[in-house]
Amino acid sequence: MAMKETSNVTAQEWFGLGERVPYDRRAKRILRPGDTTDSPDVVHVFQRVVRDAPPSEEAVWTTFLPGFPDGSFGWARVDRYLGTDGLVPKIFVEYVGQGDSDKPADYPYGTMERADLVESLWQAMGIGSTFVVTFDYSSLVALELLSRQQERLDSGSKAVAKIEGVLMINGGYFADAHSHPLMTTPALKSPLGGMVTWFGQRSRFMARQLLKSMFSKEYRLSSAEFNEIYEAISRRNGFPFVSKAAGFVAEHRSKYAERWDLRRLYLALQESVSFHVVGSEGDIFEPNQVVKARERLGDHGLDIRMLPGGHMTTSEHPELLAQIIREVGPKQ
Repeated sequence: MAMKETSNVTAQEWFGLGERVPYDRRAKRILRPGDTTDSPDVVHVFQRVVRDAPPSEEAVWTTFLPGFPDGSFGWARVDRYLGTDGLVPKIFVEYVGQGDSDKPADYPYGTMERADLVESLWQAMGIGSTFVVTFDYSSLVALELLSRQQERLDSGSKAVAKIEGVLMINGGYFADAHSHPLMTTPALKSPLGGMVTWFGQRSRFMARQLLKSMFSKEYRLSSAEFNEIYEAISRRNGFPFVSKAAGFVAEHRSKYAERWDLRRLYLALQESVSFHVVGSEGDIFEPNQVVKARERLGDHGLDIRMLPGGHMTTSEHPELLAQIIREVGPKQ
């Protein structure tokens, strides 16, 4: 049952619901109380954990991976429709560079380091089994985590946390199907992108120009909603990350086209992992991904759904996403 309509959570309230934990990127682990944090390899990352009581070892968690560029805050509106029915325990992850996590200037941002962080958080929380929900570029992180799960399964080794299912929303699943408009992600990863995001950090007007293409023309992005998204992205001088992390499409195409191929992973893991894909009818960033998913996996039973609106369906239709998550996610 959906949660009763309430006022939106502000960015300050959202981050107040979680905590910042120390992460050693070289050791790939969350530090424990008493461990030294006096190292250039240690950064602090935001996480929000929701659980009514200490879960059993058999509990299936729901892991929410952040989108680009609004991070974990993008789930705030979806979460208020979820309530606690059937979805506790759950963890909302924030990558280095986003939201209330640290933003080191020389950090090696990339999909592999994001997957390392997710596994470290699972291990620190004692999560043995999870359902993964992704938005936007976190689909690549989920595909990397699934690749690792397949490798461990093939070698007979134990997974950090067994992924029971994935729900990927407006993401990239095939290297040859990316179609970001020239003046969006491709421009952001150019030298021009650094200049634009520098101004975005300092000018709400510039930031709004950057973000408006992510919403459908029919959606009225209010000043209040924009201001909260801006607060989440710009927190701790976060706008430069929008440029620094914009290379994920090129990374997929040039290095990991086969490794992060949804068809390969779906055919290999469909007996043990449930796969669900959601697209938006007005998405201008990844519209070809759903088309290719239908062409390549439609006859194999992949669950593919379409929602109205633009790319930012987490803002435009949070109630519909919550409905799907309740339907396909784990039940307690």
